[in-house]
Parts: sequence; structure tokens; C-alpha cells
Amino acid sequence: MTNTPSENNGSFMQRSVSLVTNLFAPRKDIIVQTRASEIYGVVARMEPDIALQHMNSRNEGLSEEEASERLEKFGKNQVVSEEHKSVIKQLLQLIINPLNIMLIALAILNFFFLDDMESGTVVLTMVVLSVSLSFFQERRSNNAAEKLRDMVSTTASVMRRIQSEGGQLEDSESTNTRKSMRLELPVDELVPGDVLWLSAGDMIPADVRILSARDLFINQSALTGESMPVEKFPALTDTTAKNFLDYSNIAFMGSHVVSGTAKAVIITTGTSTYFGALARTIVGRRAQTSFEKGINRFTWLMIKFMLVMVPLVFLVNGFTKHNWMEAFIFAMSVAVGLTPEMLPMIVTVNLSKGALAMSRKKVIVKRLNSIQNFGAMDVLCTDKTGTLTQDKVIMKRHIDLRGEDCDSVLHYAYLNSFYQSGLKNLLDVAVLDHVDIRQDLHIDDQAYGKIDEIPFDFVRRRMSVVVSKAETQQHILICKGAVEEIISICTKGEINGEPFDMTLTHRDEMLKLARDLNEDGFRVIAVAHKDMPAAQSVYGVKDESDLTLIGYIAFLDPPKDSAAAAIAALGRHGVAVKILTGDGDIVTRRVCKDVGLKIEALLLGSAIENMTDDELAKQVNGTTVFAKLSPAQKARVIAALHTNGHVVGFLGDGINDGPALKAADVGISVDTGADIAKESADIILLEKSLMVLEEGVLEGRKVFGNITKYIKMGASSNFGNMFSVLGASAWLPFLPMLPIQILTNNLLYDFSQTAIPTDHVDDEYLTAPRKWDISYIAKFMVCLGPISSIFDYATFAIMYYGFGANTVANAHLFQTAWFIESILTQTLIIHIIRTNKIPFIQSRASWPLIITTLSICAIGIWLPYSLFSRSLGFVQLPWVFWPIVGAIIICYLMLAHIVKNKFIRRFGWN
Repeated sequence: MTNTPSENNGSFMQRSVSLVTNLFAPRKDIIVQTRASEIYGVVARMEPDIALQHMNSRNEGLSEEEASERLEKFGKNQVVSEEHKSVIKQLLQLIINPLNIMLIALAILNFFFLDDMESGTVVLTMVVLSVSLSFFQERRSNNAAEKLRDMVSTTASVMRRIQSEGGQLEDSESTNTRKSMRLELPVDELVPGDVLWLSAGDMIPADVRILSARDLFINQSALTGESMPVEKFPALTDTTAKNFLDYSNIAFMGSHVVSGTAKAVIITTGTSTYFGALARTIVGRRAQTSFEKGINRFTWLMIKFMLVMVPLVFLVNGFTKHNWMEAFIFAMSVAVGLTPEMLPMIVTVNLSKGALAMSRKKVIVKRLNSIQNFGAMDVLCTDKTGTLTQDKVIMKRHIDLRGEDCDSVLHYAYLNSFYQSGLKNLLDVAVLDHVDIRQDLHIDDQAYGKIDEIPFDFVRRRMSVVVSKAETQQHILICKGAVEEIISICTKGEINGEPFDMTLTHRDEMLKLARDLNEDGFRVIAVAHKDMPAAQSVYGVKDESDLTLIGYIAFLDPPKDSAAAAIAALGRHGVAVKILTGDGDIVTRRVCKDVGLKIEALLLGSAIENMTDDELAKQVNGTTVFAKLSPAQKARVIAALHTNGHVVGFLGDGINDGPALKAADVGISVDTGADIAKESADIILLEKSLMVLEEGVLEGRKVFGNITKYIKMGASSNFGNMFSVLGASAWLPFLPMLPIQILTNNLLYDFSQTAIPTDHVDDEYLTAPRKWDISYIAKFMVCLGPISSIFDYATFAIMYYGFGANTVANAHLFQTAWFIESILTQTLIIHIIRTNKIPFIQSRASWPLIITTLSICAIGIWLPYSLFSRSLGFVQLPWVFWPIVGAIIICYLMLAHIVKNKFIRRFGWN
């Protein structure tokens, strides 16, 4: 038995879609372009009518029943988008981290096992406040970012064979009472085999095979990084093309029509498209950033510290006091004191403050922790098109055959672009938009009249218009197009109005001039003219001969006005800029020159393809420009920079930038970028100026600086306190401080730090990237921590021997005195740790921090004389104690400042 054509065709279509779907399934190398070339190549090499047959379709389109069946079979034409998290899921993700889990466990222990409601409430309050702040800030940022996202396209013009009336009648042919109608349908209802009509401004809603076209130019910059539109044809013009994106008769979802019209049949939809494959690499779980790794490492450092110290405190007090329950409660109180429960709040408030500051600069922060990564970033990788450049073609030069500016060339180019009919491509628009061109050249619309035109085609690669001068009725044929094609039909040249015969030497010189412009990054169009007889009214290709070459017009995608200043500013702040682009190296070199970026080395995607990860890691540090990259290669370059210890940011706006944005520590996009780029970005710039990048870097470093103030202070204080607690526990016949006093001390100390996010950060601290370094924090803790223990032991000795607080009867006096000394030293030390300068003289804290720390000190001094003193186990201290504790605090702060400066000289300031 033989299959019917319809069965064969349907089988082929199903296999084709299945092959593409399998090809673009998630995998480590993201896209295997050679296999894609084979699959799309099959359809590309077919004649249009054969391609329709093999997609089991027809010129009149699919019937409603066929479309419905395929929609059921292949699914909606939707690409993968970022998962929308429910409120519960978002809250759970914020709650589930090692620090919060530990705090919640301690709260449960206090509530249900120790019957200590006060300490449980304090700990749980810290968790609730921290999670709430994180939740509301991140949700607000995400909601704002969602308003920027648009679908690739809303509707598409589709041919459907229907029985009912409605829609625009496309042709009168009917089969079985069915009429072929042109309908506007939502893009998610499109299926493989649907026949589309495309026109200027349309987004390409799926991967399609062009069936017919008229002057069709497609902008694929979001996919390829190439700013110039490419022309598409019904036929495959280059059968040797290796990259399927270069196929001249295939158009891809995510690109859009610049000019012209076309009829096309859909090959693949949704996640089976090239666009859909890129989308899958973007959504899902992100790699941990340097900020998240740093916070987790510090958290585990403190947990390990607790796992050692708390059992020791428990055992020492149990064996020395012989009251194991009291020792256990005391150890649990010490555990709460050691826990940096304010860390989530300090981190969240700092990040929220940074996000708020950035929002005032028209920057949306989608993910809070990206603010700190901004400051830690030491390498910014950026795409070229639309980020450093305007993604807008402008005419930059109009020169004669000597390479000098020439108004005559501009005049003829203007007439050609002005009088051609139909939709004008980007180059024509650039000519017509040239600044004050009509005023500069004194062009009078009445001075010329159009006679005829010879349209552009791909074979000739040129187009001509014929105009007549109103005064003389002289006909002039003006031709512009590709340099080689124009020169091939020119027999003369012209300089300053003087014609000369074109020799082979002249031709070589003219070609070299164009080549030099190309190497400077220009796209070059040649302009020629020819006087024609006034009696002639109809013109054709045969008239494009014996022309006179007068010069060239040169176009480029110019850099943004702020690009050069932004790159220079980033350089001054220790951030190296690297270009990662899908565009060619010649154009990229030109852009680098224009923005002042010195190229140390350049690496092409073809070379990267043959490198191992280790080989690439050795190359990336010294390379400034990476050109002709695929999306996967951009992500590989960022991974190689990570391997070398860099914190990497990526600035991109195209579909092909998605994987790189996802792989970077901080992904940055712009509001005009592709939807997929905005989906995967951490930060979205709403303004065109790139100078906001510098402001973001500085804001990130301020955030990091204030977070590390709390971390360094908390780590060193806890380390010192443990020496004091262990020594006092072994020495004294009573507890050195009651559990409720430890919790009160901890609560007051925590509140004293709530103003840290408002603090100033020294200018010197902002000059270089700041990264998480747990070994640095550990060294700081070991060096500064024992300093507080020295003065704790001095206080112990004074109270034990000087005030007789050495028996159980006088325990409250000892405990009150250490509480006062401890809260004052712990609270005031922030003014030493917050700066590498002399505190209060060379660098002063913010007023909120000064007021908060002084207020907490005052409350600590007041408590022994308050109504709460009895319930907290405090007694009033003799007046002679106060000048002694004042001297202890002054000596402690001075010694801490000296040790800090020695530490900075040896290990630096981070």
C-alpha cells in the first residue's frame, strides 16, 4: 500500500516540527547550529509551492478544522516566560535560608521547650520583619518590571479557508463553499502550515519560509546583533550559507519587517522556534551570584562558630555551676546573642534603600541583591547594537572620489531616495533624515519632476530614478547601490564637476576608498548619474550603463552620546569593559574607537568554538572584544570570567543576549530591549544615558560597605564576647550575665544597628570593586575580637576585686556592671569599624546612626535605675563605677582604632 500525498506531506511536517523541537530541547550547549542548518535547509532549498505541500498547506491557507487540529497537536504559539511565583512560594523562598531556619529553630526552642516567650518573640520578630521587607520590595520591583514586558506580537494577518462570512476577501477562489479569507488572529493561535501576510512594522510571529516577497527587508538585530536589515527572497540566494540565520528565505520569530511585503508559511511555532529555544535558556533557576554566595558563606561561618562555642559554654557552666538546666538556658541565650539575626534586615533595608535610590534615576531593580553585585562588578560585558550604539542607521559621510566631503554627492543621493516609490529602506530614511539637508542644499521641490524609476533587485543590487530639471527639461538618471555593481556600469568619474574616463587604475583606487570606509565600520553606497534624452519616457535596466561615478555615501550605527563618558567613568572606578557581540569585528572596532575603548585583543566566535573551557579562561582576561558570537558563546565567555574570579555584569538588549544576561552576576537591559532580554535582566534602564551605570556601581558599593560594617562588627564582637563568656563562666561561681540580660543586651544592640543603611560611605571606599571575602572577615574577626575581651576582663577584675562582686550574693552587681560595659562598647564600636579614617574627626557617621547609637547607650545606662531593673536582674551601680567604665570605653575605642589601622596596612580595607 502506498501513502497518499496528503499523508506523506503530513508525515513530513510532523517529522520536521518534531526534529526542530528535539533540536532545540534544553541542553548544555543550548543550540547545535549545524543540525539546525540541516533542518531549516531542507525547507529553504525547496521551491515555494513544494514547501507549501510539504507543510501540508496551500496558498489559500488552512481550514479552521485543520488549524484547530494542529493547535491541539503542537500547542499554542507561546515562548517560555519567567515563572510567575505565587505569594506563598515567594515567601517560602525568602524564608528558607540557613540563617532564617536557624533563627526560627531557636524561636521554637524558646517558645515550646524553654518557656521563654521574651527571647522567642525577639528572634521571631527579626525574621518576620526581614522577610516582610524583602517580600514587599521585591514584589514591587517585579510588578514595575512586568509593566515593561510586551508580547512579541499581538495579532498576525493569516489566510484561512472558512465557510462563514467575515474578514477581508483575499481571492475569489472557493472550494466546497469555502472562501480564502485574510484574518487578524492572535499570535498564540498560529500553527505550522499557516500562511501569513507580512508588511512593514510587523513582528515575525513564528519561524517562517518566505513564499513571495516584494522589497522585503527584515531587522534581525535582536537575534544576530547586526543593526543593518537584511533582504529576504522567495528563493535561497546563497546555497553555501552555514548559519541558518543567514538563509535568505527563512525569517525568524523575534525579528520584524522594516519594509516591503511578503507571503510566508509557518515552519515552527512556540518553543520549537529559535526564539523559543533561547527563551528556555533564560527562564528557570539562576546561578548563585557572588552576593548570595557571600551571604551564605558568612552565615555558615557563624553557624560553625556557634556549633563550637555554644556547647563549650554549656559544658563549662554545667561542670562549674552543677546546674545543667540553668547552663542549658544560658547556652541558648548565648546562641541567640551569637546569631546575627539582624543580618537579613540589614541586608534587605540596605538593598531596598539602594533600589529606591536607583528608581529615582529611572532604573528598575527587579532583583534586590543585584544592587550589591553592581558594586562588586569588576568586569562589564556589553553587547554593541542598541546598548553602546543607538541601533539607528544614520548617514555620516558624503564624499567625492578623493574622499572629501561633497554636497553634489549628497544632492544626487537625496533625489534618488526622495523620488523612489514604495516603502523606503533604512538607508533611504537616513539620507532623507540627514540634518537640514534640504535647507543646506537649497533643494526646491518644484525644481525637479520624476519621470521613471528602475526598482532595486538582489541580482543588480542597485536602483535608479530618472528626474527632469524644470528649467531645462533635461532628464537625469541617478543610480545608487552596492559599490562593485555601480562601478561595473560606470565608464567615467567626476570630481568637482569635471568628468574623466575611468581606467583600471581609477577603478582600483575607487574600490580601495570604499574598502577603507568599510574597515572603518561604514556601510558604503556608491552614487552615479547619467544625462538622458528629454524625449525618453520609459526606462529599464539597459539604461543603467555608461554612468558617471561621483562618490559615496557612508552609513553607520552611531554610539550613544553617553557611551564614551560611561566607559571612561567605569574605568576610573576599576570596572573593565568588554564587548560581546554577534556583529562583525570591523564594525565593532569602529564602535570601540568612537567610544574610546582600547582593544587589547580580539577573539572571534569561530575561534572560541574550537577552544576548551580552560583555554578560553586563559584568553578572556586579556581580550577586549569578542565578535561574531552566538548566544551560547556569550554565556561561555561570562562563565570563563567567573572561573578567573571576576564578578561579571552584562548589558544587553537583544534576544541573543538572554543566556548571557542570565549567566552574569548582574544582568542589565534597557526598556527598549527585547522582551526576553528584559525577562532575564536584574536591572532595567529606563533612560537612554549610560551614565546611570556609574551611579549604579557607586550605589552598589555603598550598599556593600554598609552591609559589611554590620558583618565585621557583629563577627568581631561575637568572637570577643565568647572569650569573655568562657573565661567568666570558668572563673565565677555564678553566671556572668543572666539569660534575660543577654537577650536584652542583644535586642538593644540590634536596634542600634538599624540606622546603618543610612550611613555615609567614604569616597575612597568607592574607588574600587568590593567583593565578598570570607577569609578577610575571619581575619578581621580574629584580630579585632579579642580587643573587647581585654577590656571585658579588666571590668571583671575591677568588679571582682575592687567592688567585691565575687560571691553569689553580689552576682547582680557584677552582672549589671558587665551589661553596661558590654552594651556601651558593642554599640559605640561601629564608629571605629565604619571607616578607615579617624572617627568623628576625618569621617563622621550619618546623624541617624549617631542618634541611634547614643540613644541605645542612654537606654542601657538608664535600665538599672528604671522600673524594669528588678525584672531584668539589675541593681544600681555606685557612682565611682561610671568614671571607671568611661575610661575603659575610651581606652577600648582607641586601642581598637590602632589595631584596625595596623590590620588595614597589612590586609587592606574591604
